[in-house]
Amino acid sequence: MAGKKQDAKTSGTRNTGSAKSGAAKSGPKKDRAAKAMAVGAQPSVEELPPNAVELAADGTGKEHSVASVLRAPSGIRSLAEVSTLPAPVGPKNKKDAAEAMQELAGPLAELQEKLFAQSTVGGRRSVLVLLQGMDTAGKDGVIRHVVGQLNPGEIRISSFKKPTAEQLAHDFLWRIESAVPQAGQIGVFNRSQYEDVLVVRVHDLVPKAQWSQRFSQINAFERRLARAGVTLIKCFLHVSKEVQRERLLARLDDETKFWKFNPVDIDERGYWDDYQAAYVDALRRCSTVAAPWFIIPADKKWYRNWAVAALLHETLVGLDPTYPDANYDIDVQRQRLADE
Repeated sequence: MAGKKQDAKTSGTRNTGSAKSGAAKSGPKKDRAAKAMAVGAQPSVEELPPNAVELAADGTGKEHSVASVLRAPSGIRSLAEVSTLPAPVGPKNKKDAAEAMQELAGPLAELQEKLFAQSTVGGRRSVLVLLQGMDTAGKDGVIRHVVGQLNPGEIRISSFKKPTAEQLAHDFLWRIESAVPQAGQIGVFNRSQYEDVLVVRVHDLVPKAQWSQRFSQINAFERRLARAGVTLIKCFLHVSKEVQRERLLARLDDETKFWKFNPVDIDERGYWDDYQAAYVDALRRCSTVAAPWFIIPADKKWYRNWAVAALLHETLVGLDPTYPDANYDIDVQRQRLADE
């Protein structure tokens, strides 16, 4: 909960806006290029898990995938290097973003259905959208506006707040692993395993020797997920301190939002720089070929929502799910119905 302080016992646990579907026909070379750029990065083939989506920048110098633009810079040293305002790629205003979201809805629904359909015949693929960010960055908003467009029957949403007594009795990754989406599902993590290298660090709830070891544990965990067919989309919702202040004030001005406000939110603003440093460390140490981090500008809600939707769309296009062939004789079944 990067932004909500936990007690020591709790935190010191043992631990491209394209409206077109991926089915559009454009020729073999173009299709291969589109898939290569679908979730942009610089691939190292020998490092890729067997089932990982290959990540690649388009290399054309003309158009860029959303992922190649938003991927966390290699060796990032400060979040001040990355703007919280809309990036060059994508819609330029709220109206255009609303139209782009509408255009993405149909293709996303179709790709989601294909992903699930493949799981009914043994497909192992799933997608996990991981959301992290300071309070008011918009984790709930993304779930409402992006995930809300999808078929809820094939979605698995998990929120990670204060661990339960049962969770505290296990390693810090235990509660995370039990929430991983099954084959054919799109999973969403509202906060995640990264809470255990953020809050515990900022508030000195566990020794540095303990939380610093978790980076390698998280990387190993995410590699295992990738090998099991889970494609991760890790989104850091990057909001400025001033916009956070405005959003907190807005909650105090709206009686329907009082329940969302906690005085601790203001206390946590005093640790802003510490959280920013902790996030930079997580972004730098845990953005890998199999599980890259994306920094989502979150000062404008309309851009934030579009960016996550576009990343999800690009990822699904890259996976290229297809409807499975019939495992029965179609003509025979049609005749049976005709004979009734």
